[in-house]
Amino acid sequence: MIAQAGAITETFAVYMAVVLLFGYIAYRRTDNLSDFILGGRSLNSWVTALAAQASDMSGWLLMGLPGLAYLAGLESVWMVGGLLLGTYLNWKLIARPLREATERLDDALTLPDYFERRFEDSSRMLRLISGAFVLFFFSLYTSSGFVAGGKLFATLFGIPYLWALLLGGASVILYTFLGGFLAISWADVLQGSLMFFALLAVGAMGWHTAGGAGGLASTLSAPNPE
Repeated sequence: MIAQAGAITETFAVYMAVVLLFGYIAYRRTDNLSDFILGGRSLNSWVTALAAQASDMSGWLLMGLPGLAYLAGLESVWMVGGLLLGTYLNWKLIARPLREATERLDDALTLPDYFERRFEDSSRMLRLISGAFVLFFFSLYTSSGFVAGGKLFATLFGIPYLWALLLGGASVILYTFLGGFLAISWADVLQGSLMFFALLAVGAMGWHTAGGAGGLASTLSAPNPE
């Protein structure tokens, strides 16, 4: 048990060192506000997509959705289907046109910038309102991510939840302030890759443990026949 705990701690330390290294490298490559906020628009589509989805899915995909599936059974498939469709439509209908429009509008770096320039709002009310929406809803979103990280650290290292929450939050804030969008994107690509292979491994292990399709169906119907 002690050896296992030591291995987990060492692995996590290496991971954090890599993430902070990303932050430092991105810091050295950041020369202006555009570099900090959008990485100078230098990321290719694969890196952008993987980073965005890793950031979007994060804690709720690895903790929230499995919890829903555990409680609701096959009903949770509806959420997966809606997620796949919504993600596809978002990238297909919104992402590319928005990316091109923001560049045309004098390199608008944020959505409040875009709305203000797109509708020529001299009163700046659109900037204020959209900024308030971003601040409010993303505060809720990021807080859920910090909660997931805090619970993970508390479980792995056996430390109080509050200290685990502060540790996780401080690490994210540190590499974000260092390297901005580039650091976040590179870290999210690493996290997304780990999430992808972990989900495949856990799914395969669960399928094998349940005894294939037949065993999985009987296991699901036991707590919830419907």
